[in-house]
Amino acid sequence: MTEHQDRAPDLGILITIRSLLPNLAPVERRVAQAVLDDPAGVAWRNISELASSCGTSATSVVRFCRAIGLRGYPELRLALAGAVAQDDKSALAASSDIDPNDDAATITKKIAYADAKAVTDTASHLDIATLEHVVEALAKAKRIDIYGVGASGFVAQDLQMKLQRIGKPAYAWPDPHMAISSASLREKGDVAIGLSHTGTTVDTIDVLREARDHGATTVAVTNFPWSPITEVADFVLLTAARETAFRSGAMTSRIAQLTVVDCLFITLAQQDLPNTRIALEKTFAAAQAKRIRRTRRKSTD
Repeated sequence: MTEHQDRAPDLGILITIRSLLPNLAPVERRVAQAVLDDPAGVAWRNISELASSCGTSATSVVRFCRAIGLRGYPELRLALAGAVAQDDKSALAASSDIDPNDDAATITKKIAYADAKAVTDTASHLDIATLEHVVEALAKAKRIDIYGVGASGFVAQDLQMKLQRIGKPAYAWPDPHMAISSASLREKGDVAIGLSHTGTTVDTIDVLREARDHGATTVAVTNFPWSPITEVADFVLLTAARETAFRSGAMTSRIAQLTVVDCLFITLAQQDLPNTRIALEKTFAAAQAKRIRRTRRKSTD
């Protein structure tokens, strides 16, 4: 088996292709894009027709199939037919990229579909065994540091807030310089979590490597299983967000990451329900005290 086959994740076929797309050879990437653009059409084409439309050979199409963990083209067609069968025509239309000429109603429909799809795909394909290992590490952690920049930085802060609500010592570091300083002080028993949709964000990779070098357990949350961030992570949790030209990193990727964050938080909180309830009640009461209380006006009737 090839290295690609050894490491190919057990995901839905279209999710798998999207996640592996950046790491494919240029010719294989052309075939992959053709499949993603028209999965229903490819499911009904023979190998010669697909190869011709991509400006390549049947051998390259077979090589693409093997790169994504399939034995050959017949298996790809079957997988695509199954994937297409799960979506009705309206869903397929909603799943297409946002077009510059789309009206507001169409844009709204496509955004709603993409966001919901990011949540359901991420949840259904999340590796539960890895999730449980990460939760176990978080439960024992002396300290939890969370790294992410840009849109991922907002998700890091969300996870910090959730963990602190149940009494976990968590800190989010969206600033790269403060993050690397924090990572240099990590040690065995600490957990460092790096969030990067592409898995290629240099600042996040660097701080996760730094924390790991000092003995911390490292976790990567990314959309791409072969991305550089996975090389510095002890555990990898994959999202399944689909980005388009009009929906770059700040949108579906953030929603998919928040899905992973909520799964981590709730599973962790469940480990010690009595203390979790006490902590949530205390933090809720403290937050409530900061709200303006409205008094009823007396009736003048």
